[in-house]
Amino acid sequence: MIRIVIADDHTIMREGLKRILDGAPDIDITGEATDGFEVLNHVRQGGFDLLLLDLSMPGRSGVELIRQIKSEAPKLNILILTMHEEEQYAVRAIRAGAQGYLTKESAGTQLVGAIRRVASGRPYISTEVAEQLALNIMMPGEHLLHKQLSDREFEVFSLLVGGKSITDIANGLHLSVKTVSTHKTRIMQKMGMNSLSEMVQYAVAHRLLAPFKT
Repeated sequence: MIRIVIADDHTIMREGLKRILDGAPDIDITGEATDGFEVLNHVRQGGFDLLLLDLSMPGRSGVELIRQIKSEAPKLNILILTMHEEEQYAVRAIRAGAQGYLTKESAGTQLVGAIRRVASGRPYISTEVAEQLALNIMMPGEHLLHKQLSDREFEVFSLLVGGKSITDIANGLHLSVKTVSTHKTRIMQKMGMNSLSEMVQYAVAHRLLAPFKT
């Protein structure tokens, strides 16, 4: 039996996932989490084998949350389920310690297989993500501006170009407005840009725009 915790802040999504998994006799949903803090509580309590984790939730989220989970529970398998289709998000998640990466659009047909594969200790990633990971190893010096950003800076960058205000980002990530503003300044400095418009144009050109939940 594969015991899993579903972490997603949307009730409708969690209910939909449970319906998909109802027909899998070897999968048991032992808990749910609606934000990063609840995720960490489940991780510390233990008693499950796989975390089905949304990449964008209130509080601690994204790559930062993955890294903390792996530091506290190194053997816990993590399968990312996200709206982000772009390979760059997947690459950062895998490098942080996730074993699998699945878009919500594909969940209906691939979720059960992905859970079984990750629970067995094998990775579950698309061909495109595998290719991007290989390229990162083969060409580590490739100069792409967004690769200079830290994981937190990349998260803030993604939210900014996705249309979120500094206040929205601060509330969503449980940071101060001043901290987010500092991140924005550092992002622009590292990328040599002078405006949000330039950042958006760069994101479009490099397929870094992704849908964000409201």
